[in-house]
Amino acid sequence: MSTEPPQYPPPDDDPFKKQPPQQPPQGGGSPYDTPPPGGGSPYGGPPGPGGGGSPYGTPPPPPPYGGDPYGSAGGPGGYGGQDPLAGMPPLADSGKRVLARIIDMILVGIVVGLLSWLFGTAEYDIDPDKVNTGKSFGQSLLAAVLYIAYDSFMISKSGQTLGKKWLGMRVANLNDGATPTLQTALARAAVLWLPFAFCCACIWTAICGGWSFFDKPYKQGLHDKAAKTVVVSA
Repeated sequence: MSTEPPQYPPPDDDPFKKQPPQQPPQGGGSPYDTPPPGGGSPYGGPPGPGGGGSPYGTPPPPPPYGGDPYGSAGGPGGYGGQDPLAGMPPLADSGKRVLARIIDMILVGIVVGLLSWLFGTAEYDIDPDKVNTGKSFGQSLLAAVLYIAYDSFMISKSGQTLGKKWLGMRVANLNDGATPTLQTALARAAVLWLPFAFCCACIWTAICGGWSFFDKPYKQGLHDKAAKTVVVSA
């Protein structure tokens, strides 16, 4: 006869591991588990209409259009519609968005200035009779390319440029709240920054980004509308 203790399976140390579902006991259950015929109360109350109602009266009819039984609308359009922002962080403040954009413009502008000086495309002469159109367009084109590349890469990677990251914001898809793809981020950046290669770049950027101050209900800039994105708190 062996004196070794019986071998039991080792305990599971992972409290989060899924456990197999518990099987219901076989055989007869409690004599009080079986409901009476007709679905009524086990205490003899009269069943509702149709034999399956509550013994305390007829339940109210379902609300129209699948909405809330207390009349609240499920989204901006009412009638039980679903709000695309449901479950997402609150929308970012438009003023903070402008500040984040200024930070990004300063950071990228420093790189643009260094590369313009390196490749000889900088044009600093303010005399209109001495302005070199070719150099001016080259610097503007370089700025547009760098801004688009910076915005597209950063937004598709994490939804945040450096300015947005420092101020606690991120760009998200309006339909699901996910980080935009590279294609979406590129379209968004192109709408915002492509005019930098041509005239009225600053005016267009102000209009495009400033649109979020007046847009309802999602505070979208024109570039957000083009890409179907929103800016939310991180």
